[in-house]
Amino acid sequence: MPHCPQQNGMIERFIRTLKEQCVHRQRFESIQHANRVLADWIGFYNHQRPHQSLGMKSPIEVREALAV
Repeated sequence: MPHCPQQNGMIERFIRTLKEQCVHRQRFESIQHANRVLADWIGFYNHQRPHQSLGMKSPIEVREALAV
């Protein structure tokens, strides 16, 4: 089964979250607007949004804790 969603569970979940929490809540006026909104959301996702799988910490918090 090459290239099936079951082989990419983490990225499939990220894309689902991106769609649910960002893309489907927006009405993009242009490609540039979409790029800005997506970049802002990805920054929020990585730096501020708590992740259940990370003990309600953001990915950057986990990375910084591991770097110590």
